[in-house]
This record gives sequence, C-alpha cells and structure tokens, in this order.
Amino acid sequence: MTPSLMILETDRLLLRYQAVADIPALVALWIDADVTAYLGGPRQGDSLQKSFDETAAAPFAEPYDLWPVIEKASGQVVGHCGLLDKEVEGRAEIELVYIFAAAVWGKGYATEMAQALKHYAFTRLGLKRLIALIEPENEASARVAAKVGMHLEKEVIRPGGALRCVYSVEHGVNEKSR
Repeated sequence: MTPSLMILETDRLLLRYQAVADIPALVALWIDADVTAYLGGPRQGDSLQKSFDETAAAPFAEPYDLWPVIEKASGQVVGHCGLLDKEVEGRAEIELVYIFAAAVWGKGYATEMAQALKHYAFTRLGLKRLIALIEPENEASARVAAKVGMHLEKEVIRPGGALRCVYSVEHGVNEKSR
C-alpha cells in the first residue's frame, strides 16, 4: 500500500510529499531572486530540475525534507516548507524551514504553516527542539519565528562564512500553543 502523500493540513494550506506535477512551480520558486534573497540567491534551474526529479521518483526517501505547500483556494503550489537535518556548531539540529512565493507574501501563510509544522514535529514526530537559521536582515522570517514561539538564541557563522541568527523552540518550554 502506498503511503498517503498528505503530511498535514491547515485552514488554508496543504503540505504534502512532492509529485512530478509540482516541479515547475518549485523550480520557479527557487530561481526567483526576491524569494531567495536571504537564502543564498537564485538556484540554477537545471540542477533544481534534476534534484526535484529525484525527489519525485522517491518522495518518501528522506525522513526530513522540504515539501510543496498547496493553497487550497487555488490548488497551486505556493511554497516549499519542511524540516531539515542541520549541524550547528557541532550539534545535530532539525531546522524548521518556510519559503513562499512572493505572490502570497503578506497573507500569513508562513506563520500558518510554520505553526502547523512545529505542532507536527513535536506531536507526531516526537521531536523535542526545532531551530530556524535566519539571515540577520530577514526581518519577515524573524517575525514568523517569533510568532510561532521561537526565541533568538544566538548568532553563528555557517560553513561558507554566512552569519545566521539561530531561533529555537523546545517542546513544552518556550513554545506558544497552537
């Protein structure tokens, strides 16, 4: 039996495993200079296509990944969110990631999905801690982190020399309820 593609649902959004039909929207998202301004800049379309083709062929291969976000009202892919394994200063962490198309900025989708992913991580996956690595000038992302109960823990230098703010939340400690 094939597992369900659905991961979670909010009032306005669906988060599910990637399908082939999602690839054009995901490539468009990651080559957009505005969307990726605080994420290291636009990616190369060809390498994205190859990576997304591999993910679509084995959508359940990774326990932590970024997954397409579908806007219920339109049925369109509007974001790429999820949980990623990260190492931060020698410590294994799980990062909460939320990326949305510029066309839907300002609708509260990032907060809605981040809150749902936090709840999913703590209640369904049994995780005890989540972080968000945020570029210091990305005020919108920092506001989302704060709205879902994360607090600024420290600044770190990432591999490659980029400065990032580490926001964190621990299950039952400093989190806001859903």
